Amino acid sequence: MRRTLALSLLLLLGACQGAAEQAAAVRQGQDVNRLTVGTVQRQIRVGMPNSEVAEVLGAPNMVTTDENRREVWVYDRISTDTVSSSSSGGATILILGASAGAAARSTSQRTLTVIVKFDEANRVRDFAYRSSSF
Repeated sequence: MRRTLALSLLLLLGACQGAAEQAAAVRQGQDVNRLTVGTVQRQIRVGMPNSEVAEVLGAPNMVTTDENRREVWVYDRISTDTVSSSSSGGATILILGASAGAAARSTSQRTLTVIVKFDEANRVRDFAYRSSSF
């Protein structure tokens, strides 16, 4: 009986996941195709046609023209990540007559603005990006 009880307790405790581990798992599972600074740095090049830019970055938030009537595409992304986790030792109430709990919450916000300027032939002539996190 004690052996079964000890084994059950070990299985219950082993199945518990802490808040930090759960937050990391959620972040790993997020969409890998989102617009990032790394995507811009690795894949956008001067001379690239606007059709390829659209394939890589998706549709821009805003399309304008400069003083020479050349297109300027602006991508503006804001993301808020909130991770909440709580755990309790409710299963241990029956076994040990006690209970324990923990909770964690983390919120962060990131912004990314990408500006892509095209020439008269609709090829990238310049691009810039700004990123912030708070």
